[in-house]
Amino acid sequence: MNLIVAVSRDWGIGKGNKLLFSLKEDMKFFKTMTTGKTVVMGKNTYLSLPRRPLPNRVNIVLSSTDFEGAICVRSLEELLEEAKKHDDVFVIGGAGVYRQLLPYCETAYVTKVDATAPADAYFPNLDEMPEWECVSETEAQDAYPLTFCTYKNKKPTEF
Repeated sequence: MNLIVAVSRDWGIGKGNKLLFSLKEDMKFFKTMTTGKTVVMGKNTYLSLPRRPLPNRVNIVLSSTDFEGAICVRSLEELLEEAKKHDDVFVIGGAGVYRQLLPYCETAYVTKVDATAPADAYFPNLDEMPEWECVSETEAQDAYPLTFCTYKNKKPTEF
């Protein structure tokens, strides 16, 4: 399992169930990385999507509510069992789902935005976690400078 996220300088990811930044280069990267793959998210992330379900992807939603066009699972255990059935799984949010699934992820694709914005949702700072190692960085420019970082989990939890 992998994850993909865009973070501010202080690892903020959202406010009021919206992304902190809407950046063309990051959206292009997200689409390239997840199209044709499986995406896993929580209910609030699903409801925040401009198009539901995300097109050209298998959408798995951790929720007690059913959503047309998505596979809905009720628990972390059910989510992990469902994820086993799919190749190329990407966790796409929100903060609680990231925290629950981070130990199971092998690779984290983190877009670091060189800016800050008021946030009420944060992603764990992988630079402070010894089990995670940044293995590549690519810089880009949008409304703000961006760094596309790839992190590897040295000891992902098996599921």
